[in-house]
Amino acid sequence: MAGRRRKNTDNPSATGPGALPAESLLPADFDLADLYGAHGSDDDEDQEDAAVLVPPVRLLPETELAAAALAVPLVQRAVRLARWSAPQRPVDELGDLLDADREEAARHLGLAPAEGEVAEEDVLEAMRAWSLASDLELVLLATGDDGHRVAAPSDELAPIEAGDPEAVLELWLTAADVVAELAVEIEPLDAEPDAGEDADEARAEELLAQYEEVQEEAAELLDEALQVLYEATAFAEPGQETMPLGVLAALLVVPDGEEPDEDMLGDITDVMVALDPMLADLAEIGLLDYQPIDPELFDEDEDGEGAELPDPSAPLDDEEAARFGLVRLTPLGQYGIRQWLLEEGYDAPLVGDLAQGDAEALLQGIAEAANVLPEQEIRVWLDGREPLAAARELLDAARGRDRIAPLRRMLCQLALTELGSPAEPAVREVLEDPELGGGARAWLVGQGHTDVVAPERQMVLWTMVDTFAAQLLDGEGDAELLRELIGGLPVTDNPASFFGELWRVDHPYTADVLEAVGELHLDRQVAKEARKAAFKARSKK
Repeated sequence: MAGRRRKNTDNPSATGPGALPAESLLPADFDLADLYGAHGSDDDEDQEDAAVLVPPVRLLPETELAAAALAVPLVQRAVRLARWSAPQRPVDELGDLLDADREEAARHLGLAPAEGEVAEEDVLEAMRAWSLASDLELVLLATGDDGHRVAAPSDELAPIEAGDPEAVLELWLTAADVVAELAVEIEPLDAEPDAGEDADEARAEELLAQYEEVQEEAAELLDEALQVLYEATAFAEPGQETMPLGVLAALLVVPDGEEPDEDMLGDITDVMVALDPMLADLAEIGLLDYQPIDPELFDEDEDGEGAELPDPSAPLDDEEAARFGLVRLTPLGQYGIRQWLLEEGYDAPLVGDLAQGDAEALLQGIAEAANVLPEQEIRVWLDGREPLAAARELLDAARGRDRIAPLRRMLCQLALTELGSPAEPAVREVLEDPELGGGARAWLVGQGHTDVVAPERQMVLWTMVDTFAAQLLDGEGDAELLRELIGGLPVTDNPASFFGELWRVDHPYTADVLEAVGELHLDRQVAKEARKAAFKARSKK
């Protein structure tokens, strides 16, 4: 499965005078729109240089995933037919069941009544299951005693029937690969089905090249769609994972920050129509829940024209939206797509990967990770821990003056907020700590406590620099957020005096923060004084 590349957006503080030193930029510096947005740059060269970042997901336990895999009707039928073939069944040279056994297979699967006529579609469904059993090597071909071809259950069948999670999930993933490959086998619009022997060699090569190009484009589109679903599911609230097909198509077509124009609406419709049968195929293997486009939408009206699919940005009620397709990635689908990403060498983390060690490992891991959901990692880490002891451990891990320490302190504040009032005694214990005291006071005030003594001026200024440094590290100096914070600086009508104090603050990021203020502050005089102060801070080192 191909990963999608994203380009970091232009950012004044990332490249201008207010930029942090190169060695201080972390993977976590990217903002979420760059990490998890649905679109990359149109510049292919830039896209090749950009990182591929996949959000962390939660997976069900393997036992539950295996049970879900065995409950997929197509898989279930393949397993049943493999056992039904014991001790052996005669097959043709291609490994297909002989005509005499095809109806019996349909009856065995419960697709047809035990007696009476068997419908052709039931036989075809049984043959699909048999074909999958063969592809999965649940049945193996051999030569019988009479010299004819036979098929019999393989040794791989027993652990699958026993529900061994590893064996079942490996089987299901192989089945998903098979179905995904078949889903993108789309005939070119101008293919010549009867061109075979009558076509000259040049035309035959042309048709083959056209066919391969269409398959490649379909596979790329499906990969893109599945990764968008994977990302959307990672961020969705429980119960909100279902996405209208039109929205999915729009995410694949419309560049970030733009509204779809008439041409784009046509492209969105084309993408919806192209994805519809492919998603339906993947739903049959349990990777998706999919409600396809209502075929009546394509019925011709009195003028001989089909209905147009709607603008996906236009409001529709639930019933109307459902007619245009709804798709949801199943837990099994999350597992499958993650495995595909891992097989291609992409980092596809799980929620909780960073929450297995102590508090220092937690905060440092989140700070350095490129693709992480901090709140979820913190919640996993806190689960089952005694709140007061956890708060003390977090505060201790937040100390330090290394290049990532400001971000650790910001994450510690986030974790303390998750803990709430049980953390209060630990927070009060660090009120006089030069690195933690300012944040501790701010946390207590935020919790509604009114008995908090104001900190000394030096602690106020140090905490101010530390807070801005954390924002620079966390968002690569996101201009809008930083302008909002900078606008709230307590600069008096004498900015030279304020910055005269600030540049003397003994903090590793003092100069970086002053440079960001000098670049982004809307007041020219304030910005000028900040730049002068930044120069002094640099000269002091």
